Amino acid sequence: MLDPIIAFFHRVFSAVGRGVGLVVAGLLWPFLAAHGWYSRRTWLVRGPILLLLVLLIGLYGQFFWRTQVWYNFDPEFVQAYKFEERKRPAGQPIAEQPGACENSAIVSIVSDLTDANVNKNTWISSTLLYKIGFFGVDWDHTPFFDNKASFQRGVNQVARRMAIELVDNLGRVRGTSSINNDLQEARGNIQFDEGTWYFGTSPFGFKTPTPSFYRAAIRNWTKFNADLAACKAVFDPRADNLVQLLDRMASDLGSTSDILRRRSEEFNSGWFDTRADDRFWFAYGQLYGQYAVLRAAHADFVDVIRDRNLTAIWSEMEKQLQAALRIQPAIISNGSEDGWIMPTHLATMGFYILRVRSNMVELRSVLDR
Repeated sequence: MLDPIIAFFHRVFSAVGRGVGLVVAGLLWPFLAAHGWYSRRTWLVRGPILLLLVLLIGLYGQFFWRTQVWYNFDPEFVQAYKFEERKRPAGQPIAEQPGACENSAIVSIVSDLTDANVNKNTWISSTLLYKIGFFGVDWDHTPFFDNKASFQRGVNQVARRMAIELVDNLGRVRGTSSINNDLQEARGNIQFDEGTWYFGTSPFGFKTPTPSFYRAAIRNWTKFNADLAACKAVFDPRADNLVQLLDRMASDLGSTSDILRRRSEEFNSGWFDTRADDRFWFAYGQLYGQYAVLRAAHADFVDVIRDRNLTAIWSEMEKQLQAALRIQPAIISNGSEDGWIMPTHLATMGFYILRVRSNMVELRSVLDR
């Protein structure tokens, strides 16, 4: 009685087995054919091919290491600066040390964030193998090897924003004084294209790679801070400058929130959304950088924050940023908001971004009164 049923399942599993065998054979055939061709060649042909394979294995091994190992990654790295111990705003004279002024915590943080991107780590976006992609497919369109690059670009977006604010507002007096040359050069250097390698085709020829420009920006910021500490430069920690700073940072978060919203609404592929990790880690890098900059801004604008009674709201904003930075999933999922198998990490990150942005808007409204 059970024989026909057993025979049916036997035929089904046999068919499945043959199908799997054909797929595996199809995948292995090019390698077997290449091995057969290679084994029939002389060493004059086999030697260069072997060297090329060893070179490729070495390059991709290095690429794997660079993209998977994150040096100096610590969402709470700013704690080591002990900014809470500062009693004077940036640029103010130090009474105990004639001829000395307080340097800028913001400039120190932006410089160190960029240093972590290009010196402590390799700047992934301009490396050759990242630019080549995965068999011609941009790494950003795959689920592999692109998280660190997206994180670095998120941090760099914060550095670029701060470079603009330092030139236009913070590093001069009420917009009527001359622009600081070091800050001006730093802004130009950090705005350089993120993906330039040593050679390119548009225009054709040798080029200065991206990390060289970012390292030049670090030198510019270091020079500015040294001049500021010697009272030879200007940092203007006024309330209206803090308003501008918060307004621009909130605007950047609003743009990122919209990117996360559109991706979350239009693509509900769960763990199979190959662009969800790019969006998540860019937003994470942006919050990582903004958290450090806001801790530094608290020190640079310490008088304004104290006089306007902003300490409680500012601390709440920092707590929201810390909560967002604790989200570090191993695999980024872009599932539906009511899904119970695949979570929605993009919506969760977007929620925290909106909370932080609302705190910034509240701080701005208090400062505007």
